[in-house]
Amino acid sequence: MMLEVDNLHAGYRRLEILHGLHLTIDKCEIVSLIGANGAGKTTTLRALSGLVSATGGRIMLDGTDIRGLRADRIVKAGLVHVAQDRALFGSLPVSENLEMGAYTQKRSSVRDSLEQVFDLFPILAERRGQRADTMSGGQQQMLAIGRAMMARPRLLTLDEPSVGLSPKLAADVLEAIVRIRDNGVTVLIVEQNAAQALAISDRAYVIESGSIVLSGTGSELGSDDRVKAAYLGIETDPGL
Repeated sequence: MMLEVDNLHAGYRRLEILHGLHLTIDKCEIVSLIGANGAGKTTTLRALSGLVSATGGRIMLDGTDIRGLRADRIVKAGLVHVAQDRALFGSLPVSENLEMGAYTQKRSSVRDSLEQVFDLFPILAERRGQRADTMSGGQQQMLAIGRAMMARPRLLTLDEPSVGLSPKLAADVLEAIVRIRDNGVTVLIVEQNAAQALAISDRAYVIESGSIVLSGTGSELGSDDRVKAAYLGIETDPGL
């Protein structure tokens, strides 16, 4: 088991958002977390990565409880988070943004990591000298994911990786996520386009009001009438 989250409670100051959340992720899976706005999706990812304090429960990464560790220690442990806002260093070129992602790694491994990222996203190799803030939204998203991959994660968490992208670029990013999984990295994804997320996911969870209410394979949830009606925008016939 790569990740086991048990009875997780977390929130902001006195406002608890997650109320005893449970989920598990096996090695080399893509797992999606879907739900309505405000359900707790982003808070879940932020709690796992140490950006929000978890007030109860366990977060077991490869058998080690990482709850309470600083965010940088969690990165060193192998869980790397890509935030929705990307948090790039806009005035720095692509190459330096990528190198910043390797701060937990030995200097000798940086070149190999760069080659792996450039193989995943060839456009970054072409634009390595370009300032990050002059790139398109899709290129910036690829850079954010590439920077995370420089830390050599065992578990990569992604918050809305296709937000604001054209359908073509969104498809390219999701295809890259599948390649990342195929290369041995476990992925947990929160995605606004639930249909696309379920299509690439091995398994998925539905979160409502800070708790998991439904789980199954990506195809099972994609064909579930409740999920179709609530999250996929597909009307179902109650008489069927």
